[in-house]
Amino acid sequence: MKHADRYADAADIICNARRCVAFTGAGISVESGIPPFRGENGLWNRYDPSTFDIGYFHRHTKESWQVIREIFYDLFGRVRPNKAHTALARLEADGVVKSVITQNVDNLHYDAGSRVVHEFHGSLKRVKCLSCHTRFPISDIDLTRLPPECTLCSGVLKPDVIFFGESIPEPAGYLSFEETRQADCFILIGTTGTVAPANLIPSAAKSCGAAIIEINPVPSEYTARVTDIFLEARATEAMTHLMEKIAGRTRQQ
Repeated sequence: MKHADRYADAADIICNARRCVAFTGAGISVESGIPPFRGENGLWNRYDPSTFDIGYFHRHTKESWQVIREIFYDLFGRVRPNKAHTALARLEADGVVKSVITQNVDNLHYDAGSRVVHEFHGSLKRVKCLSCHTRFPISDIDLTRLPPECTLCSGVLKPDVIFFGESIPEPAGYLSFEETRQADCFILIGTTGTVAPANLIPSAAKSCGAAIIEINPVPSEYTARVTDIFLEARATEAMTHLMEKIAGRTRQQ
């Protein structure tokens, strides 16, 4: 199959789908300036992953928060959505994509305009109190004093993302796997399939009969196993080509 034909075939599947869902990983946000956690330029090459273990957080809260602030709020606070994020938001607005399941915690799907987003690993835009369990927008929290404290009960605040040793947040976990039972098309973007249990989602969708379209610059754990159409490119490049094919197809209808 020729390169251009893969995009046309993917556009046909997406436009004919009854329920199309996007499933995104770190690769969609790399082009916004957010490094992945794993791989050659991953954050785990510069920071000790144990810093993000929930036991370490409880034992060394201030030290953990210092790293969290440096990585997530000093860096992530400056990033903006890229063309891949905005393309998915446009597809949702047009009724083509029904929801986004994301492993990312950067909030860029919401910033781009997506409205139905299942944040499988939580969001850095919120913090939660470990004592009274109240959640606050990060914009309401003073990060100049660490660790930040709850304004209601003075308990310790933690980013509303899962650390190693924590469970997938609900209802995001349930809703994500519910999509695997309802969707007939999954678009995988920038996810390698190495992080459990999120990596079970595409396989579950495939077993329920969904067509799998994968966008990645290199083959992943999914490519030979569940992928029906592999678009080998960076997220912004692939989504730009795909949007052109989808637009051309809808004009013909």
